[in-house]
Amino acid sequence: MEMHHHNHHETLTGAGYDIVIVSILIAAMLAYPLAAYFTSKTYKNWPLYRYIFWILGVVTAGAALVGPLAELAHSSFTAHMFGHLLLGMLSPLLLVISAPVKLLLRTLNTTNARILSRLLKGRYIQFVSNPIVAGTLNIGGLAVLYTTGLYSAMHDSLLLHVLVHLHVFLAGYLFTASIIYMDVSPHRYSYVYRALVLILALAGHKILSKHIYAYPPEGVARADAETGGMLMYYGGDMVDVVIIIILCYHWYKTTAPRRVSPPDTGAALPAE
Repeated sequence: MEMHHHNHHETLTGAGYDIVIVSILIAAMLAYPLAAYFTSKTYKNWPLYRYIFWILGVVTAGAALVGPLAELAHSSFTAHMFGHLLLGMLSPLLLVISAPVKLLLRTLNTTNARILSRLLKGRYIQFVSNPIVAGTLNIGGLAVLYTTGLYSAMHDSLLLHVLVHLHVFLAGYLFTASIIYMDVSPHRYSYVYRALVLILALAGHKILSKHIYAYPPEGVARADAETGGMLMYYGGDMVDVVIIIILCYHWYKTTAPRRVSPPDTGAALPAE
């Protein structure tokens, strides 16, 4: 049975929901540059590009959660998928590049920074930041969303709607941070391992997008699912290419032979 979710956006995008999301976005937008500015007086200057990536990351996530695209996503699977690419792939990439954990450690006092460092080095973070675990949470979560009744159910429950979007964002962020080390990374894995997991994740993403194309999620019209599936397939590629470039660049920098300075030809010859 094919249908669209036309009547649920009143429930899901009430004024309260929008106010909470917008408040969080504004707080994030202000807190980061303020922390970067004030800590730059004590430590070395926080790079300008990180400010830019943070703002872009917050705006990108915001576009998927509130506003015209978020409204349209309740009745259009294609709009929902565009939002998923912004919230689960592009925003996490931009935010990881802006190194928020490194900034947070700079901002906290010594005692709290040590507590955070201990947490980051703990077993739980070690487990979830393992690329294979992060990749499973990311792709596995999407598989559950699109191959079960969860996609349909989330349009009828504000709590489910919030939890699904939170998972999509956090799993996307965790996976990106586990593959490219642009921020504090206490548990580091080899380039070969990360590259292999990334290849598996890309394959999983492509298989899932083809599955959506062939077998629309519950309550989604076939034409809408086909467009959404293609958007997931090709749109995901654009973000993945950037991740691949960053990973390969870091790999090259680590393994490239260092330049040896030429011998000093002006040295005096030893006396005979």
